[in-house]
Amino acid sequence: MAQPARVLLSALADEAAFHLSAVEQFTALAALGLEYYSLRHIDVGKGVKNVMKLTLPEIQKLRHLEDEYGLNVASIASPIGKVKLVDKPDGTKNVYVPFKQYLAKDVARACELAHAFETKLIRGFSFYPPKGTKPEAFLEEAADRLGQIAEACHRSDLTFGLEVEANLVGQTGTLLAEIHRRVNHPALVLVFDAANLTVQGFSTAEVYREWEAMKPGLGWVHIKDYRKVSGKARGKHVDEHMLANFVPADIGAGGHDKILADLKTMLPSLSKKLERRGIPGVFLDLEPHVRGGGQFGGTSGPDGMGIALRSLCRVLDRVKVAYHLRDFDDLLAARGL
Repeated sequence: MAQPARVLLSALADEAAFHLSAVEQFTALAALGLEYYSLRHIDVGKGVKNVMKLTLPEIQKLRHLEDEYGLNVASIASPIGKVKLVDKPDGTKNVYVPFKQYLAKDVARACELAHAFETKLIRGFSFYPPKGTKPEAFLEEAADRLGQIAEACHRSDLTFGLEVEANLVGQTGTLLAEIHRRVNHPALVLVFDAANLTVQGFSTAEVYREWEAMKPGLGWVHIKDYRKVSGKARGKHVDEHMLANFVPADIGAGGHDKILADLKTMLPSLSKKLERRGIPGVFLDLEPHVRGGGQFGGTSGPDGMGIALRSLCRVLDRVKVAYHLRDFDDLLAARGL
């Protein structure tokens, strides 16, 4: 009998570590039973670096550590797309990089890293419009650039995942879905994140509507949640460094039970679609931020990551979505027994 489609559990590994050392990150995730991780910030012995800054010796060291800890990279959690769309002062610290240079240097580097770590996925974003402007006015320009990024990834046999997040052109599921429709490229998928909507003041019901909008382009899901907030932030700039109410997935306002129950109905077809691109399945990537988060990352600690993982598993068990954590048979297999 064929096994039911299941999700693949992963985590932003830096969230599980206080000091961001590779050994600390890998120890925490392996102890929790995870087999996949997404690579963002890490210390391989010469200070904390973003994945984009890793040297060849550091990459080689990480690959050896992955073998030791039984881990594989789910995605390169790059900051691609977290730069200004327009070279215009707007009171933020966001930088502007000429796009030709960005495509030739940063995007190409992300592709190199994906190959080095043997993953098919690069996570990225939809560019910052000038603060105080309407993102809808910048859809065409953002879609043009993201189409070129998708094509660059496609030529490298990779897939680019566009995450929904506050303050970007694709700050809502509806806007991100419109970008996906305009780009219309097989190498571009969407990454859903409930907390990135609730921090903007979306209610549980509204988060689900944004999920519905993103479903046709869905690639994978980030798992974090936020306590219920008022709608006063809607349409306004969100100060990400001031966000302090992130919670595990079973107690927040994101409505993960309903979302993951709906994902269950999509798993067979979505898994096959991703597998055709060389992707092993549908990832649920934990990024809990339960000790706080900001524009370029967050932290949970090893205990916070454990709490967040158990919370996610409770939701998955309730809605009867299959998943796997390491067990004794996996340990025996690793020992060659």
